[in-house]
Amino acid sequence: MLLSSLSEQSDRSSELEQYSTEGDLAARWLTDIASFGDLQEGCWVADLGTGNGILGIGAMLLGAGRATLVDADQSACDAAIRNTESMDFQESSEVIQVKLGSDQFSLGNVDLLICNPPWGRQLFGADRPFIDEIIKTKVTSHLMHSSEAKHIGPIFEESGWSVERYGEADFSLPANYSHHSRERGKTRAAFWRLSPP
Repeated sequence: MLLSSLSEQSDRSSELEQYSTEGDLAARWLTDIASFGDLQEGCWVADLGTGNGILGIGAMLLGAGRATLVDADQSACDAAIRNTESMDFQESSEVIQVKLGSDQFSLGNVDLLICNPPWGRQLFGADRPFIDEIIKTKVTSHLMHSSEAKHIGPIFEESGWSVERYGEADFSLPANYSHHSRERGKTRAAFWRLSPP
């Protein structure tokens, strides 16, 4: 319920494929991540493509000690800041506006990386800077992506990573953009656990 109460960003970009992760789905996914033992008490979590901060904030609600919330969009960063403040996590979190793949950036020594990147439906390869950042960071990571994605396993396996696809769920698509033909739709998301060599 806490995650469902977070405020949304004011403006969205279809090119950035900005869709909010619903509170129930975020809670379910974070609980799955914790069941692997990857979301431990006091750990430092990074959330790439954070949007309104729901995954990083959810990780802190489950006991993470610190969260770095990263997004390219100013409106998303503003929403993430508002939400960390409303949950009283402003001291244990940082919100960074950076465009992965073009801005100089380092996550530091995070313990866990969580990422729901753009799936590349509007701009082919939009997920690649996020995938590259995961590979560069070399920590256990959890990725949400389209259930139809066939490239996740091969990319990580070629870099020596262990890949486990462990679940699927419906991802809601409200009619946020002019190209949507119906009021509300859904698509299927899948979850991957990625372990560095």
